[in-house]
Amino acid sequence: MNANPAPGETGSSLAERISSKYLTFDLAEEEYGLEILRVREIIGMMEITPVPRTPDYVLGVINLRGKVIPVIDLRLKFGLPYKDPDDRTCVIVVEVMSEGSTVQMGIVVDRVNEVVDVKGSEVEPTPNFGVSLDTTFILGMAKVGTKVKILLDIDRVLTSSEVAALSAF
Repeated sequence: MNANPAPGETGSSLAERISSKYLTFDLAEEEYGLEILRVREIIGMMEITPVPRTPDYVLGVINLRGKVIPVIDLRLKFGLPYKDPDDRTCVIVVEVMSEGSTVQMGIVVDRVNEVVDVKGSEVEPTPNFGVSLDTTFILGMAKVGTKVKILLDIDRVLTSSEVAALSAF
């Protein structure tokens, strides 16, 4: 679901595919968006049980109404500096598709903002940064008002092997 057209896809079908409502949130002074249909709930920070021998960005697991859910720090996953949680820090519980199955996981963000309606015509492809960067997890850049919001493809934020490892919790 990247903003670049798939083979045989027209510009109008691309615009329809990206047109949706997105939950926006902040990470290190930048604003990101997730397709609202992938969001299950938003909760405040709660006690996270660390799991040994996991990558740095995996904070551990939470018990959410009897279900154990892995939690990742999106700042650390994106190579941003760690920030101690404050009263605005939230966990967004999302559904991630991996190899035909759905996995729920929590992502820690600095602050949840609002739900915005994004039209496909407002989304531009991820720019070429002139160096080899993996930007496959970016759906596109949405121009909303005077701001640019980075739309994430939550299924590609983690690789399928990373999701498979987290789903073992």
